[in-house]
Amino acid sequence: MAKKAGGSIKVTSDTVTPAHDCLRDVSHVEHREVRDILLGMIAAFEDHNIKRAAKLQEELCIHMGPHFRYEEETLHPLLEPIIGKVQVEHLNCEHDRAIVDAIFLDKITMAKKLDDNKARQGVRLARRILPHVSDCDGLHVMVELMPQEEVKTILAARKNALQENISLLEWASKVRLRSFRDTYQRDYYATRRQARGYG
Repeated sequence: MAKKAGGSIKVTSDTVTPAHDCLRDVSHVEHREVRDILLGMIAAFEDHNIKRAAKLQEELCIHMGPHFRYEEETLHPLLEPIIGKVQVEHLNCEHDRAIVDAIFLDKITMAKKLDDNKARQGVRLARRILPHVSDCDGLHVMVELMPQEEVKTILAARKNALQENISLLEWASKVRLRSFRDTYQRDYYATRRQARGYG
């Protein structure tokens, strides 16, 4: 496990256990799946293929619901001693933004057909979620510093989230304790302040 030396965290030779490897591997698979769904959505929007975009939007929410849930409920709190409260809040805010983007994507893909404007919006929204996928995948260099028992706790939370299998927007509206609205409103008003005098 990781040990403290002189007030800082030091990685020892037994840091990475089979539990660490398991979490890293399953998380990487999940992130790759979401990446491929988003890239498929971008292609579907560019082709004005509303049926394909709608199918992928459904898959996106199915994949992201359990994933976001175990991250927020277990992974992020356990990361706080390593990366700090501010960074954990940043991770949760990124979830807020992804949820808002997924809501907009849901509305776009409910249409019977895509005009050029809606197709461009769909591409922009899907691309905006993509960086979160790669950023989140990189967190596992920090997870390596956790004790094995904490990693097992995360794996158990993941198993439970997958068993309950609540899609992203249902989880966000009915189960999630945190509201995305505060982040959305902060972003909205910050953008208005920055854009004052333009356009």
